[in-house]
Amino acid sequence: MLFKTITRCISTNNVLWQASNKSLLAKLRKKTGYTFANCKKALELHENDVEKAEKWLRDQAQALGWSKAQKLQGRTTSQGLIAVITNQAHGALIEINCETDFVARNKDFHGLAEVVADAVLKHNLNVGLNGHNRFMLDANALKSLSAHDGISVADHSALAIGTLGENIAVKRALCMSVPNDVHLVGFSHPAASEPGKVLYGKYGALLAFKTQDNPIELGKQLCQHIIGMNPTKVGNPEVDEPAQSSDDEATLIHQEFILDPSIKVQQLLDETNTQILDFARFEMGESIEGQQDLDAVETAG
Repeated sequence: MLFKTITRCISTNNVLWQASNKSLLAKLRKKTGYTFANCKKALELHENDVEKAEKWLRDQAQALGWSKAQKLQGRTTSQGLIAVITNQAHGALIEINCETDFVARNKDFHGLAEVVADAVLKHNLNVGLNGHNRFMLDANALKSLSAHDGISVADHSALAIGTLGENIAVKRALCMSVPNDVHLVGFSHPAASEPGKVLYGKYGALLAFKTQDNPIELGKQLCQHIIGMNPTKVGNPEVDEPAQSSDDEATLIHQEFILDPSIKVQQLLDETNTQILDFARFEMGESIEGQQDLDAVETAG
């Protein structure tokens, strides 16, 4: 009888221990996204201390990522995405490149883009420039930024390389800030079916403008136009003459409005009592050399 009781207790404790371990394993897998085998090994090495196991996993992944990053750094990154993020008076466009379109559509790659976009926006907020401002961040400046978890963008990129097995390059970012009386809207194309905090696409645009119309809807429409028609400047109706051919028109206000070619953009601005102060456009894979001076775009005055 005593033997049966002891056996029953051992069996019960074993079931409870297994259930507890499974719970910790599930928690660690959900939190880190790493494989069952790696999470199990991490818990075993650290006596089921989830925090220590998580740190060990990330250290291992980072070491693997840096190793892969060095091996893959010479490989061409001709694919990728443009990320667009805005927060009231601040916004940013970011280009992140990878090797294949398959990875560009991967949720882990999108996760890296979101981390980078958050880091860039936080940097923009911390710079604290007053009024209307814009500035560029190159690849080296982006690598040194800290993400929300205190880990650098360079380390997050290494982790993604270790996970995805492709070379990844965080190429450039443009930050824009506007005064409180100016609207700032961002848009990406192709647009996601369920847009979130960060927008992804092959193209992205930011628009700073004043209007008495519906600012969100009008801003998105004008961003669509900027992405589709690729103007080089806003233009001034009192100074800039329209091009002889509409196909050659590069001044925004003189272009045919992409959503209604029967009117020019200037006509739309007049009808909605709107003034465009600034815009920026990123296209994935475009050459940075020869682009307009992104810190001093000519605007209507």
